[in-house]
Amino acid sequence: MCGILAVLGAADWSQAKRAHHRGPDWSGLYQCEGNFLAQQRLAIVSPLSGDQPLYNADRTIVVVANGEIYNHKKIRKQFASKHTFSTGSDCEVIIPLYEEYGEDFVDMLDGVFAFVLYDTRTKTYMAARDAIGVNPLYIGRGSDGAVWISSEMKALNEDCVEFEIFPPGHLYSSAAGGLRRWYKPQWFAENVPATPYQPLLLREAFEKAVIKRLMTDVPFGVLLSGGLDSSLVAAVTKRHLIKTEAAEKFGAELHSFVVGLEGSPDLIAAREVADHLGTIHHEFHFTVQDGIDAIEEVIYHDETYDVTTIRASTPMFLMARKIKALGVKMVLSGEGSDELLGGYLYFHFAPNKEEFHKETCRKKEQFSDGVGYNWIDGLKAFTEQQVSDEMMKNAAKVYPHNTPVNKEAYYYRMIFERLFPQESARETVPWGPSIACSTPAAIEWVEQWKASHDPSGRLIASHNSASANHTNHANANANGNSNGKANGNCAMAANGTNGVGLVVANGTANGKMEA
Repeated sequence: MCGILAVLGAADWSQAKRAHHRGPDWSGLYQCEGNFLAQQRLAIVSPLSGDQPLYNADRTIVVVANGEIYNHKKIRKQFASKHTFSTGSDCEVIIPLYEEYGEDFVDMLDGVFAFVLYDTRTKTYMAARDAIGVNPLYIGRGSDGAVWISSEMKALNEDCVEFEIFPPGHLYSSAAGGLRRWYKPQWFAENVPATPYQPLLLREAFEKAVIKRLMTDVPFGVLLSGGLDSSLVAAVTKRHLIKTEAAEKFGAELHSFVVGLEGSPDLIAAREVADHLGTIHHEFHFTVQDGIDAIEEVIYHDETYDVTTIRASTPMFLMARKIKALGVKMVLSGEGSDELLGGYLYFHFAPNKEEFHKETCRKKEQFSDGVGYNWIDGLKAFTEQQVSDEMMKNAAKVYPHNTPVNKEAYYYRMIFERLFPQESARETVPWGPSIACSTPAAIEWVEQWKASHDPSGRLIASHNSASANHTNHANANANGNSNGKANGNCAMAANGTNGVGLVVANGTANGKMEA
């Protein structure tokens, strides 16, 4: 994934630096007085002519961006007679849109993105993040009052007195003096979405979302766990790959990838689907010790101490390194659909349609379980030895903010605090009780969930079977399911859910992980 860093209004120009590990393909920097815009590039579209920063013809407008704009060809045609494009970058279309519409153009972009634009004529700047926050972004303030904007927290960690997550679906305007929401879908303001469930519309939107993500000028593949979501993404990709420009350059064979402990459910299921679809399939095995050895790197890159995120990201991190070694720079995945469409079994316990909808809006068999149950058991056994009972007794004193509730969480927190000791850093991590990826609010649905200190879905009965005892409850929420599906797909499938660090989830249709 690309990385961007902007320092705007710096009094001490020597503070600006390139502090990203991201983007191995190019490094670019723009500086004008106390304003700095830098980008580290991972080239996916137009690798030979899309280096950044990007400029307009007279170089009075400067842009650094991390993203993919799926409708960039349509926008290029719109401005063909007005704007001279100097690169093949899909993100260059941001410049003519700004020249034509000012800051009110972000909702015209179909894609995932985080960008900063500086206008030298007015000495103003703006920054924006995509609708659902697929591409990570942080904003902070230096001791001299400068505004810092970065793809990664680690670039702000030492130089900002405070920083926070740049909220998804928002833009920051120096002219207007702050943040404002640009993404305002109809369903956002509804207690229960009014759009009825239309399965054919769902299928059409899903396929379109997959197809437009085949916009790439580099070798790519698919992550395949053998579950419904990744299998559907792989099937649609396989069917339409032959029609893409990527197929002309790299061939129509689709490579699929899976990671797991020896004999894990994902390995077995993925092999069956790969054989059925006819993909060139790659199995990566890891041991519990391999995962344990990678935890500190995962926390450094993911910038989190959240237990579920670290459990799931560690096998992905190990797999990403091997995929990169094969020369593959981008993969599609099926991440995000359970959150958007109410697919987790705990949704069966939603008390009403309103709560169901709220839960889909607010973060499957879980990935960390599917790679092999011994992975979680091994983590818990290891951290049991690393954190003493005495340390847990004093957890609230040592970590009064987001206090760890078990030894595994405490162990991750120790590493995080060593890497990111600032108060602002610990406040960027969402926290609270969770079952099977639920939000803290959903814990209130079932009394027994409140006593659990482990977020794994397999620790609740509904994970293993949709119990007949809850059939009537599920039926009572059928309308909630339907409305949740219509909302999740129609409003959000083309964009996705938040992802930070290594894994970038691009929604119910598919996600991209860039190695």
